[in-house]
Parts: sequence; C-alpha cells; structure tokens
Amino acid sequence: MPSSKTDRLLRGGIVLLSAVLVYFIYSGIHERVVVAGDAAPEFTIRADNGRTVSLPNFGGKLLVLNFWATWCPPCVQETPSLSRFAATYASKGVVVLGISVDKDEKAYRAFLQKFNPAFLYAREFKLHEDYGTFMYPETYIIDSKGKVLHKLAEPADWMDPRMTQLIDSLL
Repeated sequence: MPSSKTDRLLRGGIVLLSAVLVYFIYSGIHERVVVAGDAAPEFTIRADNGRTVSLPNFGGKLLVLNFWATWCPPCVQETPSLSRFAATYASKGVVVLGISVDKDEKAYRAFLQKFNPAFLYAREFKLHEDYGTFMYPETYIIDSKGKVLHKLAEPADWMDPRMTQLIDSLL
C-alpha cells in the first residue's frame, strides 16, 4: 500500500514539474507583442536626416511608427501614400517614422532614392523585436504620452478617408 501512495506522489510531482518546465520554456521564447492600449517600448533613434527621435519625447502629438522592409511588396506599395500622409499631417502635429529592418544597405539606399519618402526614416535591426513585430508592414500610432492608440498589422492606404478620419479622431 505505501508503494502505491509513493507512486502517486511521484507521478503528481513529475506532472507538476513538467508543467512548470513547459511554462518557463514558453515564457522564455514567447516574444512580447505590443497592442493598442499598451505603453509603447521606449527608444531613441537617429533618423537618416540626423534628427533624433525618442519615445516619449518625439515632439509631435502623434507618432506613426511604421516597420517595413524593401523586400516586402506591401511595404513598397504603401510607401507613396504614407509619404503623402506624412506631408499632409506634419503641420497637424503628426510625426511619421519609418524603421527599415533591411540588412542590405544597398537595397535600402536604392529604395530611398527611388521613393524619396516625405517622412523620417532609419534602418535599425532590434526595435521591431521590442514591439513584437516580425511581419511587415506593421504600424503603431502612439500618443504624446507613449500609449499605443492603434496598431495596424497590415498595409494601409494612408490617404483613404477611413484612415484620415481615424487620425483626425486621435488628434
């Protein structure tokens, strides 16, 4: 009889230890994913034009933080409308910062030369991880206090009336 009780205790202990192990492995490999309502991870980055942008001190009412890559067709497709949006909304207190995750500097420079974006841009390889972004394009609309107000996990036509109405409602 004592052997049966010992077996049950050992099995229970093994199950409990296994569950704890699985939890810690999952926690260790699970990336943080930032969503609307979260505080945006802080950063300081120097845009290619030399301007330093930091969160929460970016000098604008809203920050549109867009992660993209030259090898991403939807990113390429949304760049012209994002440029028009940035030019239109700059005087309204909106700062647009495009962060390229491109490893290939030549491709990055060729893209910039071809599209001449009207927004701030930089090439950086870690910040997207802090936001849990691994699919592109992905955009975060962040208020002046550093709170994520809206997240777009897909390309957008930034001059579409639905998009401009959203931004206008956040200003």
